[in-house]
Amino acid sequence: MNFMRNLIILGLALCIQCSLVQAQLSEQERFEVAKNLDIYNSLVKEMDMFYVDSLDIKKIIQENINFMLRRLDPYNEYFQEEDVSGFMAQTTGEYGGVGALISSRDGVVYVIEPYEGMPADLAGIQAGDELLEIDGINLSGKSSSFASEHLKGQSNTKVKIKYQRVGDKKPREVTIDRKRLQLNPVTYYGVLTGNIGYIYISDFNTYLAQSMKAAFDDLKKQGITSLIIDVRDNLGGVVEDCLEVLNYFLPKGELLLTMKGKVRQLDRTYRATQQAIDTVIPIVVLVNRNSASASEILAGTFQDTDRAVIVGNRTYGKGLVQSSRPLPYNGRLKLTTAKYYIPSGRNIQAIDYSHRNEDGSASSIPDSLTEVFYTSKGRPVHDGGGIVPDFVLEEKNTPTLVFYMDMENIFLDFVVQWRLKHPTVDLPEDFVLTDSIYNAFKDFTKSKDFNYDRQSERALVNLKEIMEFEGYMEPASEEFKALENKLKPDLERDLELYKDQLSDILAKQIMKHYYYAKGEIKYSLRDDYVKKAIEVISDKALFNKTLSEQEN
Repeated sequence: MNFMRNLIILGLALCIQCSLVQAQLSEQERFEVAKNLDIYNSLVKEMDMFYVDSLDIKKIIQENINFMLRRLDPYNEYFQEEDVSGFMAQTTGEYGGVGALISSRDGVVYVIEPYEGMPADLAGIQAGDELLEIDGINLSGKSSSFASEHLKGQSNTKVKIKYQRVGDKKPREVTIDRKRLQLNPVTYYGVLTGNIGYIYISDFNTYLAQSMKAAFDDLKKQGITSLIIDVRDNLGGVVEDCLEVLNYFLPKGELLLTMKGKVRQLDRTYRATQQAIDTVIPIVVLVNRNSASASEILAGTFQDTDRAVIVGNRTYGKGLVQSSRPLPYNGRLKLTTAKYYIPSGRNIQAIDYSHRNEDGSASSIPDSLTEVFYTSKGRPVHDGGGIVPDFVLEEKNTPTLVFYMDMENIFLDFVVQWRLKHPTVDLPEDFVLTDSIYNAFKDFTKSKDFNYDRQSERALVNLKEIMEFEGYMEPASEEFKALENKLKPDLERDLELYKDQLSDILAKQIMKHYYYAKGEIKYSLRDDYVKKAIEVISDKALFNKTLSEQEN
């Protein structure tokens, strides 16, 4: 019951701990808050004491908290004391451990990726290795989060790992010194053709600003005359570091971002506060539909100030700000407290969580309801739908087959097996995925006998039930059977139909196994996005025209 009371106190704290918010509540509103919390407290007590079966009160209340927060929007999250360290690691990019991404499947914990130069990598651990024990604790049936917590610890402490490698008859054992690990958000940088600098940013953590500056300074020494910043698949992170990066390329005093929320005293306006390191170098920013939050601030602020040309696909559309707040018993709350507005005055939030559909789902903001804003030079831009690039590229839809192959770890398992017979491969700049490799991948995939296109299967079952209920099944039976045959999964057919997409994914997976994350990125430099960015930034007339062109 102590735990229950603690969580009730926690709920009360969420509602009344901020005096600024309380000042805005009327007496009636404060009464309603107290009344409903009292009702909830009594309800939990009665349920715990008198419900016919035993209840896991901790689990029930935790699920209620999560439901309440996610009902507002999907970015709110409550972290119990034991989960706070993981949350802080996400925020800072720093933690104590061995430096490996792990996952679990069917009760087996295995390594997805050892980070380059970190303890696990230096100890010889590879992607695909199955973790059997950590400090003598058997991991059979355990989750990846359980294993992760035991791999983490104070720096300079030792952890003993027992693992099984594919192709080995016996398990291996290794003792690793944990280190205070700093994840570098600048995964790769280099010089492309025509003295074009390229920097890939994987996320926005507290080390981005210094890593970005170091990379840019090095590229300048190598003689670059223009710059491509790639934030594709970057889901965001710490906004302050994004603003510092913007400050590197925008003049002192330039408006960067405004945050506005319910509590006006917490509203913020951010301007460039330091002298920029380069306000003239031509910049192209690469984005896609998985560029979100801080990535969109970076791209959107560059666009609104006419400082860079944006190339790629419409971004995700997350214009909500989350703040971290302390809670009783060493918990933390990540809560949406404001919306951010980039220099033109637009907010890029693409989904309206405050107005729900009848089924409870949130709805996207239709383009017809978006407003027009203007950049510094008068170019029209729109709110409510992410950042629309100046050059929009066609983005092929990922086949459903890929999602199911990922779930079954087909790509990972194939590369692990394939690597046994191929200890070396060409460098990322030269690597070509041959038909021989792809055919071997096809044979491997077919041997796994996995099911996919389950959404189509479920839809057909529902359709059949409706047709039978409404009496249409008999007269339309031939048409239904034809549709059923058309949508029936055919692995051999689909492996050929989607050969280009699957080959690209497979090649990137191979490059990551042999040359780490930077190898995957270096291989990707040949894709259509980078080619278009090079085309735009190499054509000075086109680049300047894009940044000055206004709608007639």
